[in-house]
Amino acid sequence: MTTTSESTSATAATSGGNSTAALENNPFLIAQRQLDQAVELLELDDATHQMLRWPMRELSFVFPVRMDDGRVEVFHGFRVQYNDARGPAKGGLRFHPHETIDTVRALSAWMTWKTAVVDIPLGGGKGGVCCNPKEFSPTELERVSRGYMRRVADFIGPDIDVPAPDVYTDSRVMSWMLDEFETIRGRHVPGVITGKPLALGGSAGRGEATGIGVVVAIREAFKVLGIDSTQTTASLQGFGNVGQAAAIHYVKRLGGKLICVSSWDHDDKTAYTFFKHEGADPVFLRSITDGFGTINKAKAQQAGYEVRDGDAWRSADVDLLIPAALENALTGHTVASISPQVKVLAEAANGPTTPEADLVLNERGIFVIPDFLCNAGGVTVSYFEQVQNAYNYYWPEAEVHHRLDHKMTSAFHSVHDMAQRMNVPNRLAAYLVSVERVANAMKLRGWV
Repeated sequence: MTTTSESTSATAATSGGNSTAALENNPFLIAQRQLDQAVELLELDDATHQMLRWPMRELSFVFPVRMDDGRVEVFHGFRVQYNDARGPAKGGLRFHPHETIDTVRALSAWMTWKTAVVDIPLGGGKGGVCCNPKEFSPTELERVSRGYMRRVADFIGPDIDVPAPDVYTDSRVMSWMLDEFETIRGRHVPGVITGKPLALGGSAGRGEATGIGVVVAIREAFKVLGIDSTQTTASLQGFGNVGQAAAIHYVKRLGGKLICVSSWDHDDKTAYTFFKHEGADPVFLRSITDGFGTINKAKAQQAGYEVRDGDAWRSADVDLLIPAALENALTGHTVASISPQVKVLAEAANGPTTPEADLVLNERGIFVIPDFLCNAGGVTVSYFEQVQNAYNYYWPEAEVHHRLDHKMTSAFHSVHDMAQRMNVPNRLAAYLVSVERVANAMKLRGWV
C-alpha cells in the first residue's frame, strides 16, 4: 500500500488506459466502470458524471499505537465520504491487512448506491485501517480503535458521517470508538456510531440484519422466477456474521438445503469448503466457528463434513450461490467453474463479481441480486438505529425485522421493475435506480 500505487490506479481510472488485469484487481476501477454504464443510459451531463465518479472527501492518515511489548507501531487509516447529497455519509469501518485507499473508495461508492437503492436519507462513506486484528491482544485492539477515532473525530458526527462495523470489527470496537468520540466531545452522542451494543444505544436485530436482508432478497428472487424455495440447494462462501445469518435464515425461513460452506482458515492461511450433501447445519457450524469466521476443521470432519479446497463452493451443483466474503470472488477466470445448475447469485459480499464475470453470468441467464441491493439490510437497520438514537426510544426486534423486510422487498421490486422496463441486467438496473436518485438530489441542491 503506497502512495505511488494509489495515484497510478487513479490515473488509470481517468485516462481509460487501464488494462483488463488492473481492472479485475482494482475495485474502484470496477465501481467507476459500473457507474459509467448507468450514467450513459440516464444521459446525465458531464459535470454530474464527474461528481458521481469521485469521492467528495478523502482522509488518509497514520497514527501511532503502543503495543503490549512497549514498542510503537504506526498504522495507516482511511475515511472516505463519497457523496452526501441525500444525507450524512454512512458506511462501515474495516480492519484488514490488505486495506487500500482504492478499496475504501470503491466501498464508499457502493455505500452511496446502497443507501439510495433502499431509499433511506443517507449518503455513502467507508473507512479502514491496514492491520491484522487477529494478531492483537484485546488491549492492543482497543488502542488501535481509539487511535483511529482520535484521527477522524473532527470529520464525523450524526449529521456528517456515521461509521459502523465491517470486516473484522464488531460492536466491541464500536463501543470503544463511541466512548473515545464522546470523551473528545465531552457529551453523549450515541448516533455517531451504529452497530453498538444494546446497552449503549444499539438496535435490536442489528447483528443479523445484513444476512436477513440477503434472505429477503433471495425470497423475492425465487418468487419472480417461480421457484419453490423449499426445493432449492445453496452454496455459501464466507462464514462471518453475514454468512452465518444468511445460511441460518435461508434454511429456517425459506426451507432450502445448504450443501456447502467455504471458510477462511487464519491459521493455515487458506480456505476450505465444508460439504454435507444431505444438508449442512449452519447452527452447528456457527458453534464451531471462531470470531473471525474460521470453521474448526477437525470438529467439522468429526461431524461428517467432507473438507475440500476453498474454491469448491463455486463449482457445487446447487441452485443458489451466495458469495459472502471479500471482493473479486468471481472473475473472468473463475466464473466458468460455476455449475450449470445455478439459477441465482445472491451477492452478500461487497464487490464479489468483476465486470468480466458479470458478462458471463448475463449470457448464462443467471439471476444476479447485486451486492448493494442484496446486502443492504445492515445499513437499513443502522439507519433505524440512528432514528432510535435521535428519539431515545427503541423498538422491539420483531418491529425492526418487519420494517427491514418491508424496505428490502420494496427495494428489490424497484430494481426488478427497472430491469424489466429498461431490458437491462439487475446490476445495471440497481445502478439506474440509485444513481438517478443521487443525481436528482445533487441537482435539487444546485450542485450541478
